[in-house]
Amino acid sequence: MPKDLQLMPEAPQAIATPLQQASAWTPQQLTATAPQPTTSSQPPTAMDPLPTTTLPRRARDLQPTASTPSPSAPAHLPTAMLLNPSTSWLQPTGWDLKLKNSNLMIEDQSYKMSPKAKRAKQSLMSEDKENEALDYSVPIFTGREVNISGITDTEEERIKESAAYVAKRNLFATGEGVSVSKVAKTTSEEQHHEKKSRKVAIRESAERVAMRKTLEETQAFHKKLNQDKLLHAPEFIIEPRSHTIWEKENVRFNCSVAGWPEPRVTWYKNNVPIDVQAHPGKYIIQSRYGLHSLEITECEFDDTAQYHASAMNVKGEVSVYASLVVKRYKGEIDESLLHSRNLSLSPFAVTPHGYASRFEISFVDKFDVAFGREGETMSLGCTVVINPDIKRFKPDIEWYRNGVLITPSKWVQMQWSGERASLTLTHANKEDEGLYTLRVAMGEYYEEYSGYVFVRDADAEIPGAPGAPLDVQCLDANKDYVIVSWKQPAVDGGNPILGYFIDRCEVGTSHWTQCNENPVKFARFPVTGLIEGRSYIFRVRAVNKAGVSLPSRVSEPVAALDPADRARLKSHPSAPWTGQIIVTEEEPAEGVVPGPPTDLQVIEATKNYVVLSWKPPGQRGHEGIMYFVEKCVAGTEDWQRVNTEIPVKSPRFAVFDLSEGKSYCFRVRCCNSAGIGEPSEATEATVVDDKLDIPKAPGRIIPTRNTDTSVVVTWTEPPDAKELVGYYIESSVEGSGRWEPCNNNPVKGTRFVCHGLSTGEKYIFRVRAVNAAGLSEFSQESEPIEVKAAIEGGLSAPSPPYDIVVLESVRDSMVLGWKQPEAIGGTEITGYYVNYREVIDGVPGKWKEANIKAVTERAYRIENLKENMVYQFQVAAANLAGVGTPSKPSNPFKCEEWTIAVPGPPHDVKCTEVRKDSLVLLWKEPVYSGRSPVVGYYVDMKESKAKEEHWKSVNEKPLQKKFLKIDGLTQGVSYVFRVRAMNQAGVGKPSDVTDAVTAETRPGTKEVVVDVDDNGVISLNFECDQMSPDSKFIWSKNYEPIEDDTRLNIDTKGGKSKLSFKDLGEDDLGIYSCIVTDTDGVSSSYTIDEEEMKRLLALSHERQFPTVPLISELAVEILEKGEVRFWLQAEKLSGNAKANFVFNDKEIFNGEKYKMKVDHNTGLIEMIMDKLEEKDEGTYTFQLQDGKATNQSSLVLIGDVFKKLRDEADFQRKEWHRKQGPHFVDKLGWEVTDECNVMLKCKVANIKKETHIVWYKDDREIMVDEEHDFKDGVCTLLISEFSKKDAGTYEVILKDDRGKDSSELKLKDTAFADLMNEVCRRIALSATDLKIQSTAEGIRLYSYVTYYVEDLRVGWVHNDTQIKFTDRMRTGVTGEQIWLQINEPTPQDKGRYIMELFDGNTTHKKTVDLSGQDNYSSLFPDRARVLGGLPDVVTIQEGKALNLSCTVWGDPTPEVSWLKNEKSFVSDANCILKFESGKNVSFSISTVSTQDSGKYSLVVKNKYGTETSDVTVIVMPVSEQTDTVQGHKQNNKTVSKKKKAMTASKQKEEGKKDFIKPHVEEITATEKTPVPKEISPVETEKDTKSNQQAEKKTAGKAGVAEKVPQPTESLDRQGKKPAEKAALAKPH
Repeated sequence: MPKDLQLMPEAPQAIATPLQQASAWTPQQLTATAPQPTTSSQPPTAMDPLPTTTLPRRARDLQPTASTPSPSAPAHLPTAMLLNPSTSWLQPTGWDLKLKNSNLMIEDQSYKMSPKAKRAKQSLMSEDKENEALDYSVPIFTGREVNISGITDTEEERIKESAAYVAKRNLFATGEGVSVSKVAKTTSEEQHHEKKSRKVAIRESAERVAMRKTLEETQAFHKKLNQDKLLHAPEFIIEPRSHTIWEKENVRFNCSVAGWPEPRVTWYKNNVPIDVQAHPGKYIIQSRYGLHSLEITECEFDDTAQYHASAMNVKGEVSVYASLVVKRYKGEIDESLLHSRNLSLSPFAVTPHGYASRFEISFVDKFDVAFGREGETMSLGCTVVINPDIKRFKPDIEWYRNGVLITPSKWVQMQWSGERASLTLTHANKEDEGLYTLRVAMGEYYEEYSGYVFVRDADAEIPGAPGAPLDVQCLDANKDYVIVSWKQPAVDGGNPILGYFIDRCEVGTSHWTQCNENPVKFARFPVTGLIEGRSYIFRVRAVNKAGVSLPSRVSEPVAALDPADRARLKSHPSAPWTGQIIVTEEEPAEGVVPGPPTDLQVIEATKNYVVLSWKPPGQRGHEGIMYFVEKCVAGTEDWQRVNTEIPVKSPRFAVFDLSEGKSYCFRVRCCNSAGIGEPSEATEATVVDDKLDIPKAPGRIIPTRNTDTSVVVTWTEPPDAKELVGYYIESSVEGSGRWEPCNNNPVKGTRFVCHGLSTGEKYIFRVRAVNAAGLSEFSQESEPIEVKAAIEGGLSAPSPPYDIVVLESVRDSMVLGWKQPEAIGGTEITGYYVNYREVIDGVPGKWKEANIKAVTERAYRIENLKENMVYQFQVAAANLAGVGTPSKPSNPFKCEEWTIAVPGPPHDVKCTEVRKDSLVLLWKEPVYSGRSPVVGYYVDMKESKAKEEHWKSVNEKPLQKKFLKIDGLTQGVSYVFRVRAMNQAGVGKPSDVTDAVTAETRPGTKEVVVDVDDNGVISLNFECDQMSPDSKFIWSKNYEPIEDDTRLNIDTKGGKSKLSFKDLGEDDLGIYSCIVTDTDGVSSSYTIDEEEMKRLLALSHERQFPTVPLISELAVEILEKGEVRFWLQAEKLSGNAKANFVFNDKEIFNGEKYKMKVDHNTGLIEMIMDKLEEKDEGTYTFQLQDGKATNQSSLVLIGDVFKKLRDEADFQRKEWHRKQGPHFVDKLGWEVTDECNVMLKCKVANIKKETHIVWYKDDREIMVDEEHDFKDGVCTLLISEFSKKDAGTYEVILKDDRGKDSSELKLKDTAFADLMNEVCRRIALSATDLKIQSTAEGIRLYSYVTYYVEDLRVGWVHNDTQIKFTDRMRTGVTGEQIWLQINEPTPQDKGRYIMELFDGNTTHKKTVDLSGQDNYSSLFPDRARVLGGLPDVVTIQEGKALNLSCTVWGDPTPEVSWLKNEKSFVSDANCILKFESGKNVSFSISTVSTQDSGKYSLVVKNKYGTETSDVTVIVMPVSEQTDTVQGHKQNNKTVSKKKKAMTASKQKEEGKKDFIKPHVEEITATEKTPVPKEISPVETEKDTKSNQQAEKKTAGKAGVAEKVPQPTESLDRQGKKPAEKAALAKPH
């Protein structure tokens, strides 16, 4: 063998250098250079950035160099170095290494097979002699001297570990290892010998190319891992140290941190951020130039805790921890703290070494059941107190989850501060759910405390998506293959889970790749195509029709390695340094074709894939082998290769793309560089189907009370269950229908405590089993259970009885009674023990037992007592747990003969069947009945807090029975009761008072329910969900035990009891009650009296001989098209019900004439006939049969009944044809609008755009200008101010191309009178309230209506007396105003005025009162007035004299002025104006001329008002007609201070309208004028009314003839212009 290289053995160092630097060199640069000496004592290890030194594989590659190494030369990659003992690094030996390849491979390149397999010879090392050179082959890629305890936790170390091992393995597999041996230092021995064939040279050249490619890929890979070298995660340079100080001292924690961007530092105390503002002055936090500090001032004992600083930036977060222990001086122990923690300072024997012989470990501030959500941070902690506290002996703190020890990881952090143990889940997941146990051990003593942690799903990103899978694990990992398993989530989002997606990510990257295209349902999946030597993590996502869930927590990293390599990596650390490396080479041997694999088998088969497993062959040569997998359909020999392109490296393979249900056989071939071997033996035929079935549902779900917020649920395992993962439990509030998961991590076993329930609610539970195949169906729902605390600690002895009383006393015995204990101890009381003692002169003696055997009744006679002796008694109750504490001694009682005549007190008084308004009181008869038998009882009651004098008797007559139902209680009120017995001598002493009972119906209270089954059996049923294991149902009749049970059957199963009557009769009448023992008074009753018995017997007969109940008997109706429908409806029909149809005793069948139908869902049975003919007259019968129930119903259609039905059918048929075109739904009718107009209207249907409508009155078409829009299908014709002339016959016609329809309305005689009455009623209702107006002549009372018609009768009443109209008091109508004018009113006119409007049926009244003095006086102020009016118009011939005069009045005397044409006018020579005696006014023009023409106004004014009187003077030239004065007289006009004068234009128009040429030459106007703006009725008809009629008639409505008003006896109708009406409406 050629001697290649000799290295000095003195320096025990591993040769390593970073591959990241070496990858950048060319082969020509691989020359050894001398490094600078360094003082480092730690050489690089295999954990440093990827490996390391490459040595030449042949001596030919080593050439001596002539130059001396430069001290400044860079120390890059020495390949053969002399280790100088004076330095801790490498010195060059002068060899020039010209390697062109590298064996440092991250990926396994073994599939690029060399022509021949070769393996370096290995020699074992011996350490007998330190300096002796031994033959030893070393993996130069690792150099750590410490043992490797498996694959490390950090991802970076995992990459390095697996990559280094693969590179080392490949080095030796291809013979490229380094063998070092000791040689003599002679010149001849330094010559290099080589034996190299052509084949070897070609192989070396190919491997150099492959190595270069590998280096380039590795360099690119590391660049990808460090894309941004400027950013780096935080790193603590200086960590804070822990402190132990005395109280009241200050302490400071300091640390420094590096990182970019600059990290943000946060301080925590026991994992809770420190809030400086919440504790001002307590904490001081500073950060300067990378130095961070936390100072705590005046520390107290409570400051003892674990503190940590957390630094975070965009690249990550890191934390460092330190503890603070605050001590107290001796003698200053806080005693209250010890008492609060239930601790005691017990003396302990301490050994000379200072350790206690035993320890007491106590937990305070315990963590309770915790609830969290995925992604949250959760902390659990307990304060641990160890007594005695020995400083040198520290406890061992261990945390367990579901009994498995927890180790720290990035998911779980554990801290111990010296006093408090805490565990933090940094990012909670459902995998963290379980029972957590804290174990504190001191030597051989330990204590444990446990609490459950629940972690529910995080909110889904997509509504309705399922929860995330959990517990993702990697199984059976190999070189390129791994099986991923997981657990299904408990929450499916409301939709079944369709399957799961599996994702993988290479460690060190953040790129996730989906492994399967289609969702898989099986909770295991083989992932292939992995790269050997690389590490991967996996996650799983669930999918349903709503979407994809959040991903699960990632799995632990797994390296793609051969299991044997992984085992060697875990068990054998890197080789220790031997002191010498000898480079050798073994001549390669010829390649060997591998043999067939062995032990081929199918280890897993599902619908989606089949997993094969085999063992490598024994014959395989020295190089690695790979495999080809082949398949064929069972029964054929058509073998197909599955992996056609790349052979697999692992002895595992998953075959996909198989046809479900078919059978396949498989075999495997091995291959290497020498060729492909023979196939293995084929497997047995394997059917592609799930071998593992989904489990069946669990059974017997039984909930049991636990605490007031939890319930224990137990169940039985499903039959034939395989590979169960666990169970999911769900709960639901009874009746809500909403189910919630109780656990999110499947639980093992068949018992689980469901926490977080609402106290007092009733819950039901269900369970489903889980295995890899899926989730089972849900089990049957459990019985409802109310959440409330069970008896703590199980069974216990009952509490003491109380209220001991004497029921009877004779000379030598006494009968005692007492009340049941308040707490019975979780099980029923089995009996009582009575003790007694003598009391002499107030001094009690010793207790004696009154009974040896327990008594079951709460009354007991104690015999053999001493007469006239005073005794005290006590009673103790017993149950299965034992005898309870005796009661307090009773009051002293004297044993003497009772001689009273009245009975003693009743006893054992108790309440049952307590409801919100009633209860039942039971009692037992007195032991002492007095001198005569007891004949009755009285029951007394009062509120519990009321005084004694508030007792009242419930019953007036004595009761013969010993029970009473008391009704009329007030809900929520507490009551107490007592009973008194009566005999012939009178009423005796009352019983002891009952305990206070609150009238309320407790939640979940159920009543006895009567039922009659299908066989007619009558039963009473009672159900209880609050039973304990010892509870029993006790039935009684009339609250007495049932003695004759021959008439009854009682059947009890679980929480239900049933009392059945064999033959219900009069002997069974009574009250049946049921009490459930060992409960909180659960009871109910049911009364069967004669009436109820008859009802139950009738129902029983009906159930025995059933009939089909009918909702309605056979009936007939006419359908829309004139069809005749016969029908009846049964209450309920099963799917097997039948119906027979009979006509005149002959069955008829479904056909052309009869259409028959039976609807089993609604119970409707019908038969339809298109048309009735004469031969269809007769009797129709429907016969029903449903199981054994029958019924029938008949309908007789003969004579007039049949004829009427046939006529109606014919009419309906015609109507249907009519409705095919436009038609009337509602015929023509009328209504009176709010404006008192008459509207004719009808409702139409089936209208289209071309449909026309025509209106007629008395066969004459009414012209309508507007088109009808048929809005809402309604046609209308509006008639304004309806009157007699509008009477007649109205008709409306619809027509289009589909046909026509008409509707007629007669408004004559009675119909017209009815309409006019409605019009008058509406007018009367529109009348406004009566108002008062002062006029120049007096008072006017008036009201406005919408409009006035003659049919409306108007009357006036004064002081309940009908007014007779005179010239002084008259009535009339002006436009829409109805008025009463009172001229020159006097005090006799005071009083109450009523306007009566009679519409033909009803009188409508409006009232005003003039009785008040103020009201009356205000109408007649002493205002200025013109009493004698001037004429409206004076026409006079030019040259004549004009004299006008009038009288005015007012107090004070008014001022008088004149206006001419609205301008001030004064006297002059031609016109003389006079005002004499304060009342006479005159106007004189001696000679008039045309210039004197105009309007003259007389204005009188005082402080009460102003009045104006106008006169128009027209001077005619001499050629004109003789002067006359118009006969009209103008009304006086009263103007108040606030009243606006009429505009000149309006006055001018009025003047023109009233202008009439005069017929007299001269007139002096001194007479009194009528009321303003009034004209005669005739003028009203001609001038005003006709105009109003014309205005109110609209062009779009019917042209109805004008209405000519007719004056009535007592009513003058006058027209009024709008402006005038407005003027009259305003009173002065």
